[in-house]
Parts: sequence; C-alpha cells; structure tokens
Amino acid sequence: MTPNDTSVLERSHVTVSGATGPNKPTILFLHGLGGDQSDWRLIAPHFEDQYQVVLMDLVGAGQSDQSAYQPATKHSTLAGHADDLLQVLSALALHDVVFVGHSVASMIGVIAAVREPERFSKMVLVSPSPRFINENGYAGGFEQKDINELLAAMEGDYNGWSHGFAPVMMGQNESPELVMGLTNSFVRTNPEIAKHFARVTFFSDTRAELGFLTIPTLIVQSAHDIIAPLAVGTYINEQLADSRLKVIETGGHCPHLSAPQQTLSAMDHFLHHETVL
Repeated sequence: MTPNDTSVLERSHVTVSGATGPNKPTILFLHGLGGDQSDWRLIAPHFEDQYQVVLMDLVGAGQSDQSAYQPATKHSTLAGHADDLLQVLSALALHDVVFVGHSVASMIGVIAAVREPERFSKMVLVSPSPRFINENGYAGGFEQKDINELLAAMEGDYNGWSHGFAPVMMGQNESPELVMGLTNSFVRTNPEIAKHFARVTFFSDTRAELGFLTIPTLIVQSAHDIIAPLAVGTYINEQLADSRLKVIETGGHCPHLSAPQQTLSAMDHFLHHETVL
C-alpha cells in the first residue's frame, strides 16, 4: 500500500473487519445525510463471518478528514463523493464488492458503479432516491418549495432543524433511542458541511444514471417513508436492468435501523439466492 493509499483511507476513516483471505468477498457500507459509519451497527456485524466488511465515512462526515471537503469544486456534486468511494476501492485493491448504501449514498454508489462496474458485484440500495423533487410526472416526494423551506430551516437554526427532522427521517413511531441517536448524529456533523451536503443531496438528479447500471441490485424500501416514498422505489426498480424491490413494513427512511432483521433477511436472500422473500 502506497502512502497515497494510506492517506485516502485515513481521509475517509476506513475501517476493515470480518473475514480475511484471498477467497473472501468484500461488502462495503456507505451512510447517508447526517450519518456516519456507525449507522450500520445493527447490520454490518452480521456479515463478518463470511465477508471482509469495509466501513467508511463520507468526506465531511463522521471521523473523516473535514479539511478534505471541497464544497466549491469536488463535492459540489454527488460525483465527487463517487470519486472518493472509487479511490477507497482502489486503495484497498478491491473488485467485485457488494455495495450497500443508504439514501443519497445509494446514488453515490450507482454513479461509481456506472463508472467502474468491475469494482462491484452486487448493489443493495436502502431507501434510495435519484430525485427528491416532483416534476413532469415524476413523483419524488417533495415540491420545490418544500425543499427550499427545508434548506432555509437548516440555515436558520441547524440544531433546531436537527431535532425536528430526525423523527421524520427515523419514523415518528420508532423508539426514542433511535430518534435521539439520529439527532445526535446530525448535531455532531459540521453544520456548514451538513447544510452544503443537504443542498447537493436534495437538488441532485441521478435518474439518467439508472439506465447504465447493469449490476444485480436489491432495493430495500420502507412501506411508509415520506422522504423517499414507495413510488420512488418502484420507479428505480422499473428503470434498472437487473433489480428486485423489497418493501419492508416499517416507517421512516432508515429501515436498517428501524427494522434491521427484516433488512438483513432481504439482503441475505438476495446475496445468497438472488431473490428476496
């Protein structure tokens, strides 16, 4: 491993655990807006017996190198984050990786997989959304004014926004511990980076990328998610060449936290049988 590879892994706070050996496959997890790699604490350990498990933080989040976040250039689009992901895979000399991404990280993974498909074997997209804004017959879940108001609320009072948005994202009926954990994750994030990344996220449009993704894909969708409604999961499933959709009976935007066993069951069936129950 070169010094440059080491700096890439430190930049993205990459951690590796689980099975080792030349024939062991790798599974990589990437978190969404306001989170960090700890978001996968109920999911990732399940795979450590059979996989090399790679966790990383998006640049600007968690324990990543905050100074590496470039809002005016590289990280002004999701493509910059896809570059970061591909650099991590290159630094670890990984190919045929199972990628698991949540929310916007799902689409970061899609962009990366379209660019370098040989790096990926399967994709698991948890609560993905290629476009959050309704337009021209596409139902993304939000009107333009809704996004403008959400971003204005972040700008006006980031801590207050975090306490109000976390229950919506997690699901109003979920345990207080899960809601508080997500709230604290938002609060720990650098507010300026979080506000910038939120703007990049909610204004992004990666629908055109979907037609170029040929890697087998599982879409895990909450049945009651107001951030990425069921119509969005259905849309992605229709656009992809090789995908299957699993709807989990839970609320909120984080089924890997609110319904980890159902999420794991869907993933296991997909990874081992290429089907879902």
